[in-house]
Amino acid sequence: MLQLLPQSDTLTLESTNPCEAVAFINSYIEKYHCENMSVDISFLNVLDACYVSTMCSTNHFIKYPNGKINWKISSELVRDLNKSLGLGNSEYYI
Repeated sequence: MLQLLPQSDTLTLESTNPCEAVAFINSYIEKYHCENMSVDISFLNVLDACYVSTMCSTNHFIKYPNGKINWKISSELVRDLNKSLGLGNSEYYI
């Protein structure tokens, strides 16, 4: 089966609403083969970025246990707050 892949290497969101962002990323994970992916959430505030990355990393892990998500963030606080959750499939960079 052929699958169309997005043109950009980094998934960028169209909404600043965290619930809509989670729904968009999760639907992307279900629709495309994305064992390794990058998502730009640098425009979200720290708490919203923590919420989005935690919810989507968990969903991604269910489908791709050996996969990785690279999260582009705006603050080291996101990495620090999510560190204790042990999300092994998440990497954070600024």
